[in-house]
Formats: sequence, C-alpha cells, structure tokens
Amino acid sequence: AAMWRALAAAPARALLRTPPARRAASLAVSPAAGPADERVETRVAGLSPGQPVTLRAVAADDRGCLFQSCAHYRADSRGELHLGTDASHGGDYTGVEPMGLFWSLAPAAMEKPYQRLVPRNTSAAMKVEVLVHQGHSPPGSMPGPVVAKAEVQRLFTAPGVRRIRLKEGVVRGSLFLPPGDGPFPGVIDMYGDEGGLIEFRSSLLATRGFAALSLPYFDFEDLPRVMKELKLEYFEEAARFLQRHPKVKGPGVGVIGTGKGAELALSMITFLPEVVAAVSISGCSSNTVANLRYGEMTLPGLHFDMKKVSVSDSGVFDIFEALDDPANPANSPSVIPIEKAEGHFLLVVGEDDRMWKSSLYAELAIKRLRQHGKENFELLSYPGAGHRIDPPSTPFCQVAMDRVLGVPVLGGGESKAHAHAQEHSWGKIQEFLHLHLG
Repeated sequence: AAMWRALAAAPARALLRTPPARRAASLAVSPAAGPADERVETRVAGLSPGQPVTLRAVAADDRGCLFQSCAHYRADSRGELHLGTDASHGGDYTGVEPMGLFWSLAPAAMEKPYQRLVPRNTSAAMKVEVLVHQGHSPPGSMPGPVVAKAEVQRLFTAPGVRRIRLKEGVVRGSLFLPPGDGPFPGVIDMYGDEGGLIEFRSSLLATRGFAALSLPYFDFEDLPRVMKELKLEYFEEAARFLQRHPKVKGPGVGVIGTGKGAELALSMITFLPEVVAAVSISGCSSNTVANLRYGEMTLPGLHFDMKKVSVSDSGVFDIFEALDDPANPANSPSVIPIEKAEGHFLLVVGEDDRMWKSSLYAELAIKRLRQHGKENFELLSYPGAGHRIDPPSTPFCQVAMDRVLGVPVLGGGESKAHAHAQEHSWGKIQEFLHLHLG
C-alpha cells in the first residue's frame, strides 16, 4: 500500500518541481526615435534556439485608421534574431529585409482597403509598435501570445526644423527650413492630381539640409478647387520667392515632383530661369489633363479616354492605357519643350508603373534632349517599382483610392522591388540636388 501511495504522489511532486527558468524574450529597436527615412536595427534575444516567432508592426494614421504587417522568423542557435541579417520565411515579405515590417504596413482587415499611410501632420512622430508573437501566424489571422514588444517613433521633422505657413502674394504652402544660419539649397516640392498640401517629403528634405517649399496648386485654402487650368506664373512666383529668401543659396533653385507634379517640374525648368535642377518622379514628358498657360503661350493638356479604362473583378481601375499618346504627332502641341532648359534633369521611373507609361515618357524626354545635342539628364529606372516612389520605408500601396475619381486605381509595382527603389532613389535625389544647387 505504501508503494502505491508513493507512486500516486509522484505525479503531484513532479508538478510541484519548477521547470528550469527560461530567459524572458526581449526586443530592441534602435534608434527608438529617429528620422523616418532612416533604417532601424531590430534585434530579438532570449528565445529558444530555432523558436518560430511572428514579428508584427502596428501603426495608426492621423485619422486613427490601423495599419499592420507581419513576418515569420526563426531564432538562431543562440535564441536570437537580427532583422539586418536573418531572413523572413513568410508573412508579408520574405528574405533579409531590415525595414520590411515598415514598408509592408497595410490597412488592417477591419479598415477600408486601399488607404495610404502618409502623415498629414509632420510635426508629430509616427508611432509604430513592434511585437514578437509565439509561433507563425499567417497575415490577417489571430497571432499567438506576445513575448516581447517595443515602440518606435518615426520623425518627419528633425529638431530645429522650422515650418512656416505661406501666404506670399498668390503662393500658398509651407516652407521648411533646416536648423542653423544657412544658406541652404532651395527646393520646391509638388505632388500629383490628389491636390491639397502634402508636406512629409518637404519636411524630410529640410531634415536633410534643404530649404524645402511644399507647394500645393489646387484644392487648398483659396486656390482653385479643381485642376481646370494652370498658370505657370503661380509657379514662377513660388520660384522667385524661394530664390530670394535670405536662407536660400543662389543663384538657382530646384524642383521635385511626382506624377502631375513631375510634369510641372519639367515645365518650370523649361520656362523659368530661376529653376536649374528638376527631379521628375513618374512624370509625363507632355502636359496632361489641364491646360498650362504662361503669358501668351498655352500647352494643351492630354486627355484620359475613360473608354480605355479596364476594371478588375474586385473593382480596381486600371488606367494604364487611358492617356492620349504623347508620341502621336497630333498631340505635339502638348509636348513640353524641355530642350530649352539650361538646367539638369533627374528622371525617376518605376518600370511597373501602372498609373501611366512613365518609362516610355522618360524615353521620349531623353530622345528629345539628345536630338538637340543635350546630355543634361540622368535616368533612374527601377524594375518592379510602381508609380509613387516616395522617401524610404513609406509603406508600399499597389492600389490606392483616387481622390478625384473616388475609386481604387492600380499604381503597379511589387512591394520589395518598390521599397528598394524608394531607398536607392532617395540618396540619389539628394546627391543630384546638392550637385546642382550647391
């Protein structure tokens, strides 16, 4: 009987014995607060050797919309992980991608799809929570228990950068000035047909030492609500304001634009002597949509033919074929005569841009310059990149809501290739602007 009692008590005694203490997992993301265009280093320690974990990033935009991303990793033989050297085996991306959790952030399942994560208020840090979960959980499913977490702050404005709201004659927008006395190279920054004031690239340029003027040209304050007709005099006044600013290095200023903004950048360097360097990101070599007037001259806008738009089963609009062909001789009055420009061009294109044929438009621009004996250009052409090539780690958005059409429009690209294009081009854009603006 004593023997049976001893055997019955054995499991209970075994339960009371404490298992060997496991180190608590820890997560370190550094710097914990730093410029939004810089890489962070992410390390996990205190896991079991070979332990499968899911890393997640969660962020909210200014309106409270939730974005998230995830990736599957395995700890090494020391129970550690380093995102700079260890590969993701699944989730939202695979391979060694130190910033993968950031550029793959996308609207959470309960949110409206096709939204972009871009800050509207550049003075506030974007907070990103990074979490380590037990096991591998596919995107969109309930992740396992959290074993470690950390918060990262992504800053769009460095300490000491000043933001000055402009009402200078007809010119509207925001001027971002770096800390210090200057003078600084001056750059005008414009986005596309979404309208309004988009400041995050300007504030990052100021963080990098440029006096950057974020320039809206419709649907902002007392500017026209819609883009019917544009007058180059507005852009001329902005260029003169920036050129004459006491903190701006002369003699000329630069301009950077995306989409419609890129095409305006090409027109500015062509017609305005103040502008000596133009960065065109996914631009057209002809004037589009709205007529562009300058004094007695008019460049008519190429039109979109809505009959050439295709719509997928999921309701996504593909407008790739819709723009009038700029190479058609009938459309020659719309061509921007860029050969007249005295300054330098940097053309940045994603070869998988589905918004329009920006690779072809860059070829047409280069052909035109060469026909006039000019070699004042550089081309950055990225395989697998889509339409909106923004500063590094800006989350990739293959399909985005079009503010004008009110429908989701295909921008093209593949997330990893697009992310690499953003990182590479950002450095090259700054080099180009420094080279030609001093």
